Amino acid sequence: MKENRESRLGTIELRDDDGEQRISGYAAMFNSLSENLGGFREQIAPGAFDQVMQDDVRALFNHEPHLILGRTTADTLQLSLDDTGLRYRIDPPDTQYARDLIKSIERGDVTQSSFAFWVEDDSWDEDKDGRVIRTVKKFRRLYDISPVTYPAYPDTSVAARSCQQYRNTLTRQTLERDKFRLYLIQHA
Repeated sequence: MKENRESRLGTIELRDDDGEQRISGYAAMFNSLSENLGGFREQIAPGAFDQVMQDDVRALFNHEPHLILGRTTADTLQLSLDDTGLRYRIDPPDTQYARDLIKSIERGDVTQSSFAFWVEDDSWDEDKDGRVIRTVKKFRRLYDISPVTYPAYPDTSVAARSCQQYRNTLTRQTLERDKFRLYLIQHA
């Protein structure tokens, strides 16, 4: 059977914990509409990821398999679910591309996340304005989560800072969070 692999986008932040840099954020947000994905918008229902949390998932940059940042089976990628969505934390390797990505996150050039998946169950409906909405109810497979430059979901974001900078700027960051969001459509 051919797998129907898809990808969507989410939220990221960079932290310096005990001298080690970590990239974390939301790869997906529940009940949040995507950008137009070619005639429809999409949302993810709470519980959709429950079946795939034990999958062998990779953390990649821009879904590129040669730019691996972490992996669940190596315990360099941790995934969790909360009321907001699918949260992740990456312990990136000490490689040039990981250092470049961290710098791009710090500069605000890379601010959002994505995920690649295969759907098990979904529904298609129209909203009150006649727009087609796909609701993903259950995933069959989760392939990767990725910091990305072009997200499908505008509610995702990424930031970079050290733990001390985080403590010093928490209030300012909360007030300025929307300045770091990009609303771009993912190119197929």
